[in-house]
Amino acid sequence: MMWSTKYSNTSNPKLWVGIACFVIIAYLMPYFILGEDTHIRVHDNLDSNIVWYQLLAESGQIFSLTDTVLPNAINGLPRSALPSGLDAMVWLYAIFEPMTAYTIGQTIMRFTAFFGMYFLLKHFTSFGKEIPIITVGASLGFALLPYWPSGMLSIAGLPLALFLFLTIRKYGKATPWYYWLTLLVIPFLSNFVLTFVFFLAMMGVFWLLDWLRRKHVNWPSFIAIAAMTSVYVIKNYLLITSMFFSSGFTSHRDALDLGHNSFQRSIELSLENFLHGHTHDMAQHYWIIFPVIGIALIVAGYRNVKPNWLVGLFFFNLLLSIWYAFWYWEGWRIVKDNFMIANTFNFARIHFFDPAIWYICFALALAIFWKHLRFGRVITIILIIAQCGLVLFPLNEETKYNLIGTPTFKEFYSEDLFDDIQSYIGQDPKDYRVVSIGMHPTIAQYNGFYTLDTYNNSFPLSYKHTFREVIAGELDKNPSLENYFDTWGGRLYMYVAEHGENYLYTKHRNDPIEQLDINTEALKDLGGDYILSAVPIGNAEELNLTLERTFEQSDAAWKIWLYRVD
Repeated sequence: MMWSTKYSNTSNPKLWVGIACFVIIAYLMPYFILGEDTHIRVHDNLDSNIVWYQLLAESGQIFSLTDTVLPNAINGLPRSALPSGLDAMVWLYAIFEPMTAYTIGQTIMRFTAFFGMYFLLKHFTSFGKEIPIITVGASLGFALLPYWPSGMLSIAGLPLALFLFLTIRKYGKATPWYYWLTLLVIPFLSNFVLTFVFFLAMMGVFWLLDWLRRKHVNWPSFIAIAAMTSVYVIKNYLLITSMFFSSGFTSHRDALDLGHNSFQRSIELSLENFLHGHTHDMAQHYWIIFPVIGIALIVAGYRNVKPNWLVGLFFFNLLLSIWYAFWYWEGWRIVKDNFMIANTFNFARIHFFDPAIWYICFALALAIFWKHLRFGRVITIILIIAQCGLVLFPLNEETKYNLIGTPTFKEFYSEDLFDDIQSYIGQDPKDYRVVSIGMHPTIAQYNGFYTLDTYNNSFPLSYKHTFREVIAGELDKNPSLENYFDTWGGRLYMYVAEHGENYLYTKHRNDPIEQLDINTEALKDLGGDYILSAVPIGNAEELNLTLERTFEQSDAAWKIWLYRVD
């Protein structure tokens, strides 16, 4: 039987690793088979990051040494608003077609997540080599998570980074050179401000505690921390200089006003994040992993086992959820109102550690089942299959977003449709400006239009104020949208009160806007010449908008009403 004792020795891990790799390849197959016909995530992906990479790859400004501007958006988007020229994803988009680059990124992310967690559990847990099916099973679950795609190794690479640091801490100068090389490559495939600033800070704390406890300096560990931090600083030179030094413009982030939740709402958000996670770091732990940990703790108490690491990590995740939720508590306003860094930098993002911790806890709990529960080996195998096969595998992007009904990559960007619109207008796109209604403005950007609306992490605050004049009438009709725009405002969109925060008005869902209240004079003053609308505008004539033509194609997600601003 496959759960017999012989399968728990060190002679069979290759079997389980091979099975896991086969599952990961099957998980990735839709990208390779369907290509641009794959359904993939829209939020913070198709609507933003993919286009950012593509714009930068085509801009000729990949290695700009100063914060120049790109004319494609908002009459001059600061270069620092886009990814670093040392970001590996930028170069994937520079070398390959966008969907090919995306597929390569997904492949790197999944296999790094698997092998990083596998090496960490194998070498730094008591059961890692003894029970390979648990080591591989937990690692496979971590590899199949519905990661935020553009994060690359920001979350998926955390176990690998921890494994490398622990190895260097343990072996010092005897650590093989390729461990060091891998450590220095990770920054090019991950995001510093998202997760690794917190990771390196924690490694620094551990190093300091080691020094105080052991009374001697672990120089290899210090060098590892300093080296990785230095690579991140070099990689993010434009971002860092724009955040902490004069960048020639005041960023809209300086006026962020986040964090007005009540104490009760903060408690609720803590619990929500602890049980279900955040949209960018969902561990899918609620149905199986969470109860498994609870039962394992009961079994450990009954068997007189001390699961110190399991308890510690479980409550550490609880603390992370509390910290995340209370970062948006109104009680922090006194800090955020007086210290700019507390407003512009999101310290709550340390909660992105959650998924790695949950799967380490899953492995630790399963080890208790395996060793101390009757029929524990059978139960362990069933739980691994259930988590990986029933909970996680169906969440691959093609299956998930096909069921939801969002467009495929090809349908979303609809290149042929927008080529028709450009041909109809008949001018060089750099000679006129457009805005979009009912769809994300990055679609127009992807297709070569110069847009006055955008979605970016940073842009001039002065432009945000000017753009607000265009949409003020619609914001006045929807307090939720008004608060969304005024307190955050990363999406400079042509908001429509009756649409809310929905920007996917496809050709199958395009009821007309009865009364659009925008300031077309302000739009004209910004340079606006055309509106690309995914829905008809009922009061277009009152707004001095002339309907030029409608555009539609069978393989495009949109029907476009092209309005000229008179």
